[in-house]
Amino acid sequence: MRRACSALLLVVFCASAANAKTRVYEGAEAAALRCANMMALTAIVLSDTDRMGEPEKDVMIGISFLILQEHVSGTWAEKKAALEVVRDRRGVQETLDDFERLAEQCLREYPIN
Repeated sequence: MRRACSALLLVVFCASAANAKTRVYEGAEAAALRCANMMALTAIVLSDTDRMGEPEKDVMIGISFLILQEHVSGTWAEKKAALEVVRDRRGVQETLDDFERLAEQCLREYPIN
């Protein structure tokens, strides 16, 4: 099951941005994109530095996916392109600092269940 979920996430996040229209997200959707990026990037960094196990990383990537699915409109290609913009605007350390300050708030504002 975990491999199926990981494969689905990989397919979704690897959708071609070339097919995405230019889209500007504002307000709550822009904040949801920042939260999704923060969750995913933090999971990857912590896993890559052996500070988080693979199951925990998968949960956080899943949370990121659900935030995008439930709280951001548009195609997956548009969402991926927007995530790339968010990712490129923040450094890794800034994103990790944001996670420490804002993770609980993100989960309150963008519930996934």
